[in-house]
Parts: sequence; structure tokens; C-alpha cells
Amino acid sequence: METTVITLQKSFFGEAEREVTRFAGMTARLFRYDSGIEAIRLGNRRGHLVVLPFFGQMVWDAVFDGVDLSMDDMFAMPRPADVIVGTYGCFAFHSGLLRNGCPSPDDDHPLHGEMPCAPMDRAGLATGVDAQGPWMAVTGERDYAMGFGSHYKARPRIVLRPDDALFDIGMEVENLSADAMDLMYMCHVNFAFCPGARIIQPAGFTPTDTVVRTAIPGHVRPTEDYRKLIDTLAVDPTAMEVLDEPERYNPEQVFYIRNLKTDGNGQTRLMMRRPQGDAFSIAFDRHAFPHTVRWILVNSDQKVAAFALPATCEPEGYLAEKRKGHVRSLPGGATARFTVRLGHLDAAEATGVENEIRSLGR
Repeated sequence: METTVITLQKSFFGEAEREVTRFAGMTARLFRYDSGIEAIRLGNRRGHLVVLPFFGQMVWDAVFDGVDLSMDDMFAMPRPADVIVGTYGCFAFHSGLLRNGCPSPDDDHPLHGEMPCAPMDRAGLATGVDAQGPWMAVTGERDYAMGFGSHYKARPRIVLRPDDALFDIGMEVENLSADAMDLMYMCHVNFAFCPGARIIQPAGFTPTDTVVRTAIPGHVRPTEDYRKLIDTLAVDPTAMEVLDEPERYNPEQVFYIRNLKTDGNGQTRLMMRRPQGDAFSIAFDRHAFPHTVRWILVNSDQKVAAFALPATCEPEGYLAEKRKGHVRSLPGGATARFTVRLGHLDAAEATGVENEIRSLGR
């Protein structure tokens, strides 16, 4: 049950960071970047998140146990933008919702759809206690309406707990129309690239389980060596299990992770274990997210190992995904709900989770 709800106004955010609430060892502090974008620093005993409550409700930054989880990028702060590439420095964003992925020349949608930089109509802070204990959340709401088009309400939610370096990113999409709407959603999480890290997944590093993307999107400028590498990985993707050759990821490499095993509740989990012994972790429901994408890029401007992007579709743009039958139809009046649990594991936690992952499906 929610015990405290604060409805946020943009006037609450100033240049000086200030605490607005404290609950069960967690804090929420408000500030505004020099770029004018409002931010909340949501903290607990192990670290903090920086959430942009009115700007797509992105998670701009994530630091736990002294480890920065976020990609290296060109952006010192979030910048006002209509499309995600105008401010591509966040830890996580909501990709979709009507359209998703890299548009083909025949598509008419922006990269990753309309939601990443969407202005939120409402945002709030909430606290409460449930069966797992105390929590603090950033909430939001956006009413999307297009004349002669779709009408939906999106409700993102980010939940932190006092002693956990894992947190939840949620999204609820309600179709407010009587007609069915297209739904394409990806929780786009941009973890840091860690040289020498090992990816641990409940699926094989085989051509059928770890499938390299052979279609090359328009923003990639392929070389002959790059094409040869893709051909090699299509036959043998085992070289991608350990991130020990950064030069392989310029240009980017994208994989589709298939046949992921789950526990008895339909949950799957992947992790990227760093040479230091700790790990990045992500877990989600395979029924809600039937597709998992891996995107790795290392160049002079950006370094990212998005080792598991849970999605309802693959990221090849609306028309390609429609042809493949990957565009979900949400009936009129229906609601779709998504939750991803992710974050950092210390060395002891990582060992336990690695054992759990390797036992899935046995």
C-alpha cells in the first residue's frame, strides 16, 4: 500500500539539489541540469539512480556499490531532444510504444519510436511497504492521442528498495481507444562495456541460440572486414561470450538471444560478470518479453554493452517486424504490463546468481 504520494511540479526543481523525502533508508533529491531538464536522485544504502521524471522518464544514471553501471558517451548531461539520438547518454529508456527499432528507408517512424523523449503529463514520488518490504518509486503518466490515430496512456514506474542494488523498471500501456493498437516495446538498458567481462545466459552460444543480425541498418557504415566478421559470427558466435576484443564492436554488433530457459514462473535472467568478480544483472518475464536483443558498441565516443534488451519484437523497424509477425496487437480497452529487474550484484551475490542461471531448465 502506498503510504506517501508526492505529485511533482516542475517548479519544485532548482539549480541546487535538495532532499524532498526520506523513507526507510531511502532518499529522493530534486535538481535541474543546466540544460533545463528536471532530475530526481533516488538513493539507498548501496547507491543511487538519476531519473528524468518529465523527459520520457529515462534513467539517466545508475551507480551502486561504487560502480557506474552506465555506458560511456558524449553527453555530460541530458539535452532537450525529440529523438533519442539527440541525447544518447542515458542508462535506460523506454523504447516504443507504437513503433520501435531502426527504421528502414520505407518506415516513417523515428529511431526507437515516440516514447524515449516523450514529455510526461504527470510525475510523482511514492513510498510504501509490500511483501518484500519498503520501497520508493518514481511514477509517471503520459496520455498519447493522435487525431485519426492511436490513443493510449503510458505509466512508467521505477522502484528502489533500501538494501538492494537491483531495482525495477516498469511500464504499463493502456489502450484508451475502442480499436486495437500496435504495440512494440523494448526496455533499452545501456550497461557499461567492461573489457574481459563474461556474459552468462541460460542459452547456448550457438548459431541457433545467439543469432547475429545480418541486416545492416542505415546508421552503420560497414567495411569489408565487418561483413566478414558477421559471416564468421553467424556460424560460430562463441567469440562473443567474453568481451575481450573491443575492436570487434566498431561498428556495432547486434544479436538475437533465443531459446532462453526460465524458472517455474516464466522468469529468465542474464548477467555480465566483470573481471573484478561483481556483475550486472537483468531479469524479466519471457511471456511479456518474447524477444531478447544484444547490442554492443565500442568506439571513441560511445562504449556500451547492452547485453540483454527485453522486447516484444526485434529492432529492425515497423515494416520488417510486421512482416515477421512480431508486432503485438493490444485490444481496445486492454492494458499491457511490463517489469524488468536489473542492476548490480556484488561478488558474493553474483556467484549465487550465476549458479541460478546455469541451473535454469535443468
